[in-house]
Amino acid sequence: MLDHLTVVKHPLVQHKLTIMRDKETSTAGFRQLLREISLLLAYEVTRELDMTEKTIETPMQTMQAPTLDGKKLALISILRAGNGLMDGILELIPSARVGFVGLYRDEETLEPVEYYFKVPEDLGDRLVIAVDPMLATGNSSVAAIDKLKEAGAKNIRFLCLLAAPEGVKRMKEAHPDVPIVTAAVDEKLNDHGYIVPGLGDAGDRMFGTK
Repeated sequence: MLDHLTVVKHPLVQHKLTIMRDKETSTAGFRQLLREISLLLAYEVTRELDMTEKTIETPMQTMQAPTLDGKKLALISILRAGNGLMDGILELIPSARVGFVGLYRDEETLEPVEYYFKVPEDLGDRLVIAVDPMLATGNSSVAAIDKLKEAGAKNIRFLCLLAAPEGVKRMKEAHPDVPIVTAAVDEKLNDHGYIVPGLGDAGDRMFGTK
């Protein structure tokens, strides 16, 4: 079983994250780095997947070879910034089923407002990986996990690029059964609910919007 919080300290992850944090990094560069870093984070979040064996024939002989067991896993993007992480993971796991949870943060209350929800069938039989680059207040993430559990998901992991201590605490209180995998836990949230030192708004930096 994964720990509740896993910080991926691999040198390549940390190096790429530093470039992403730099305000001088272009939109194209940010997007490319996010895809690259998502591959490395996906390696960590897919640890301990259920395995089985099947009979195959190599050019030399027949053998029992390990293969993934059970239904194809489900990748759930928490819109809109989640798509940047998900695209990279899909390169690694192209057969994954894909779903979307649309939430935006009310800038007054910092509470999440849902505007879209569409997920694969049979979530209860799948490993579900929810992806969102930023775990800030944790409100949107908790709301997304609430919806996934309502839809039947039982085995959920949460993948993000950056987390704030407040968001990690909120997630642990609401969903202690959902492991979090991230590249870094930053210092704190500012008065506007943004992670500091952080990297700004991941969606804006990915899509070139303000």
